[in-house]
Amino acid sequence: MDSISATILLKAMDGLSMRAMVTSQNIANANSPGYRPLRVNFEDALRAAAASGAPGDIRQVQPTVSLSIDETGRSELRLDLEMATAASTAGRYGTLAELLNRRLQIEALAAAGSR
Repeated sequence: MDSISATILLKAMDGLSMRAMVTSQNIANANSPGYRPLRVNFEDALRAAAASGAPGDIRQVQPTVSLSIDETGRSELRLDLEMATAASTAGRYGTLAELLNRRLQIEALAAAGSR
C-alpha cells in the first residue's frame, strides 16, 4: 500500500469515527423533545482529494457536521435509520482497521526479513 492509500485510509477512519460519535449522540437524544439529528459528511470531499493524487489535499479533508434534513425538508430523528447508520459505520470502520492492520503486518514482515 502506497503512502497516498494509507493517507486516504486514515482520513476515512477519522470521518467514520466522527460519524460514530454523532450517530451515538443522535441515538442518545432520540427521546429529547425538539432534538434535531446531525449527519457527518466526508466521502465526497475525500473522493475529490484522492482524485487529485496529492497527499496534502487528502490530509486537508475534514468531516463536516450538518443537520440531517430529509427529502421533504424536515429534520426528524428516526431511530431505525440511526441504528442502521451505526451498524454500517461500525462495519466500515472495522474493515478499514483490518486493512491497516494487514498493511502493518506486511511492513513488519518486510522489515524483519531484511535483517
